[in-house]
Amino acid sequence: RDYYDPYHAIFPTWKRKKTAGKTENAAQKDARVEREHDILVGQNAAPANQNPWQDQNAAPADALLQVKDLRVEFLNFGGGSTVTRAVRGVNFYVKRGEILGIVGESGSGKSVSTTAIPGLLPSNACVYGKIIFDGVELSALSQKELRPYRGKKIALILQEPGRSFDPLQNVGSVFYELYKNNEPNISKTESDARAAKILGEVGLPDPEKRLKNYPHQFSGGQLQRIGIALALAQNAELLIADEPTTALDVTIQAQIVSLLLDLKKKRGLSIIFISHNIDLVAQISDRMIVMYGGKIMESGSARDIYERPKNPYTKALLGALPKFGTSYKDQKLLSIPGSIVDPRNPPPGCPFEPRCSFANDGCRAANYSCWKEGEAEV
Repeated sequence: RDYYDPYHAIFPTWKRKKTAGKTENAAQKDARVEREHDILVGQNAAPANQNPWQDQNAAPADALLQVKDLRVEFLNFGGGSTVTRAVRGVNFYVKRGEILGIVGESGSGKSVSTTAIPGLLPSNACVYGKIIFDGVELSALSQKELRPYRGKKIALILQEPGRSFDPLQNVGSVFYELYKNNEPNISKTESDARAAKILGEVGLPDPEKRLKNYPHQFSGGQLQRIGIALALAQNAELLIADEPTTALDVTIQAQIVSLLLDLKKKRGLSIIFISHNIDLVAQISDRMIVMYGGKIMESGSARDIYERPKNPYTKALLGALPKFGTSYKDQKLLSIPGSIVDPRNPPPGCPFEPRCSFANDGCRAANYSCWKEGEAEV
């Protein structure tokens, strides 16, 4: 199978044919599951050799992370069976010590793509393709086998840091629990000393005293710093930052961005930075991916994409940004006509084709292809 199911329980019992007095062996069960999947998913799950983005973003030999032909589909059973095709054939890589920015509007598939890396999607998700981290194919591992990678090698910080912490647990006990999970004999004193050192590294004032504080006693920016410190405490090699600055004001946002850049420089940390703010992504990233409708519209150097966009969707995104020093009387913000793609029934070709003024018959074809110009893939 070219996909894995995180929880091995994706098909409803009413779809299964039961034969009285008979039990199925492993081969028969696999064949039945394949048939049921084909019924629900239909013909959309194209083989890898039919994916027009298969060669996009070919990873260098020293890449820390490689994602190949990633497709994520959510099976919905309430009120009739439907399939939400959230990610449709995505390829990207992250080099060591690099910041990869992923930008796109809500529903573009950027968060789903990265949450699939450590296998943290819900039980109704089917994940296709390959996810390779430091030479190990994570997509072939069980949930138990993935545990050593979660937190210890791949860390995740979210856009609402307050919801990531137990309100009844102070910061010191969070670090103690984390350290004790890896080192059962560690003392509370040693844990507090290590935690204070890391909290100081991420810029939290009075770290020794703040270990006794609870989440409600911190600001959003401070909680985000603590989340980053927890990732560093386990010496994670890859940090997935999913819209970490969305709920913060502009000043604190700049501080978090500066902190991530500093950690990249000092620790050689690899970072995937996700945001709907293309300005911010271009500022922090070495390379950038622009997503829409579950697919990659454009990828390449962050500076090149920001200054010389080639895809119509990227151009439209940049055209919708307010320009510093102008007023609404001087220049109205551009808007993109039409509606977003319905992930339950996406078009066979380019997802932006129904809204694009440059679309032609080639864009509508199911086998449309990307083209390369320099380092950019469009």
